[in-house]
Amino acid sequence: MDTGLAEIIDGIGPRLRALRRGRGLTLAALAAETGVSVSILSRLESGRRRPTLDLLIPLARAHRVALDQLVDAPATGDPRVHLRPRRREQGNVLVPLTPYPGRVQVFKQVLAPREPRLVSHEGYEWLYVLAGALRLVLGERELTLRPGEAAEFDTAEPHWFGSADGHAVEILHLFGPHGDHAVVRTGTREG
Repeated sequence: MDTGLAEIIDGIGPRLRALRRGRGLTLAALAAETGVSVSILSRLESGRRRPTLDLLIPLARAHRVALDQLVDAPATGDPRVHLRPRRREQGNVLVPLTPYPGRVQVFKQVLAPREPRLVSHEGYEWLYVLAGALRLVLGERELTLRPGEAAEFDTAEPHWFGSADGHAVEILHLFGPHGDHAVVRTGTREG
């Protein structure tokens, strides 16, 4: 078998496992949904069983993804960006917009109402509100941001952000290594 093809096939099992776990499903729950036995699902995910169309099609349907996403088909020259949203806790969606680990990461997020829990960690964050009202807690300070407003802060400071009014809020979220932060310029440049 050609090396490229072997790599594509070897990558299917881990993708299947990540999809199942991302949906919070057990092998038994996925088996009930697809009609594929638990043992076959387990062997597919571990790479001990070669995937076939009759197994991949019901799995793609169950996970609501295109078949080419399961096999990580090579690009076809289509210039569109195919984003892959990740569901988080109930009602929360995270859409990675950049594929650059270790550099500034950009996400579009929809945050459902949730209880505040302050956290701190290395890095720097920049938030831009697209829709709804965002409650931002930075240490002892609390702010409400509306569409078109932005905030930036060092994540070493205890912080939390989420819905300000009990409705979902949609934001752009940039996160970078410590010291990396957005530089905002407005107006025209005089020459």
